[in-house]
Amino acid sequence: MTRRSIALMLVAASVWIASIAAAIGQDRFPESDGKPQVVRVCSGCHDAEIILANLKTPAEWKDTLQAMAEQGAEATPEEWRSIERYIDTNFALIAINKASADELQLTMDVTPEVAAAVVRQRQDKGSFKSIDDVKKVAGVDAAKVDARKNRFVF
Repeated sequence: MTRRSIALMLVAASVWIASIAAAIGQDRFPESDGKPQVVRVCSGCHDAEIILANLKTPAEWKDTLQAMAEQGAEATPEEWRSIERYIDTNFALIAINKASADELQLTMDVTPEVAAAVVRQRQDKGSFKSIDDVKKVAGVDAAKVDARKNRFVF
């Protein structure tokens, strides 16, 4: 076996291992609109799992996506919007005591009415102190709050 054939086998093996790792990582992403775009666009330069390793607010994610586009990541405007919605809904931090109703609607995956109720309760009764406080807001689905509990910032 020549050095060239060994080198080619090593390259092929590393590509195969990387593709398996990427496939395993994709399993950690929730199935919803935007997932295929995230995997396609983001994995061009890095493992899409970087999203899971970097908790950011929706505004910070917007800046990150803009930087990706400026550095050459290619997507249509609609794909960028889809990616941003997907990340905000599934991975962005939820600044429960600061976020606007629009941001809460997206990050908590609630109706506009529930998001407005969260803001009203915050204004009327002061800052939320715990996940249990958030669950007490009329219309809030406790299971959705529990599913996102690691993303809440008090």
